[in-house]
Amino acid sequence: MKALVYTQPLHMQLQERPYPELHDGEVIIKVAAAGICGSDLHAYHGHDPRRQPGLVLGHELAGVVAESAAPRLQAGQRVTVNPLITCGECEYCRGGRDNLCANRSMIGMSRPGAFAEYLAIPAASVISLPDGLSLVQAAISEPAATALHAINLSMRVLARPLPELRTLVIGGGAVGLLAALLLRSYGCRRVSMAEVNPLRRESAREHAGCEAFNPLETPAVANTFDYVIDAVGAKATRDAALEAVKPGGVIMHIGLQDWASEIDMRKLTLAEVSLLGTYTYSMADMHATVRALEEGAFGELGWVETRGMSEGARAFSDLHEQRTAAGKLVLLPDA
Repeated sequence: MKALVYTQPLHMQLQERPYPELHDGEVIIKVAAAGICGSDLHAYHGHDPRRQPGLVLGHELAGVVAESAAPRLQAGQRVTVNPLITCGECEYCRGGRDNLCANRSMIGMSRPGAFAEYLAIPAASVISLPDGLSLVQAAISEPAATALHAINLSMRVLARPLPELRTLVIGGGAVGLLAALLLRSYGCRRVSMAEVNPLRRESAREHAGCEAFNPLETPAVANTFDYVIDAVGAKATRDAALEAVKPGGVIMHIGLQDWASEIDMRKLTLAEVSLLGTYTYSMADMHATVRALEEGAFGELGWVETRGMSEGARAFSDLHEQRTAAGKLVLLPDA
């Protein structure tokens, strides 16, 4: 089968790879759509030690079951997946917080991913799709679930309901844009977007109705926002989030572009700012996200761009060079 392989930093190559083996309790999925995640781009840059050259990346996908060794799923079913493969037995799995499973693995990181014609995965990670959801839309389930999980986690801490809050989203990639769209769906009326890429700023204005600005030219006014989502996770964006948030406000930290930095702990303490971290989503979040996508909670997704798998190397290059306005590039099988 054909697969797009990460061969070295800044290089992707289409190669022939063996068809996956079918093991008990697993299914083989014929991939119909696979999204490029920011973490895939992080690996492409050579900045993720967990993803080494020779790996088939990709963990955002939808497709059709080709073969099944699990009674719940039959060949021909349309599906998406939770790319986290968890043990189902630890305290976190038993408590419904399976995203924190200490024994988890992940497609596109510890086992071959979705940038291939076929993918093997345990049936426990597979979610059947409603008829009203296209396979390209369903491939957005994973980043959309990341946004949903983060916002739902934040609402436990926010002092007032979302419609009353002035909110800032830092980063106009897929998770940031999906977060803005979901905030709108939840009734949040004042959503701003900080994004350095002019093409993505325009996309945020058009599709999410955001007040979008370039933070390098016009930084957010200090102590202005009740709720800040950092969908980038760099030192500069962490500093910007803490500068922008009001006393008593909440920062939700999603992105992990940089893995460590100092922050202004004095403001965090004296202003009683709540700083929350989030990691991916639970299986319950994935199911909720599929329903939300079908119901249109994330809009019409007209900002999603599709390309053929043979164009995958160019797609990564375009994302690296910021040559596209698309918040999400989805690779499709070549005809």
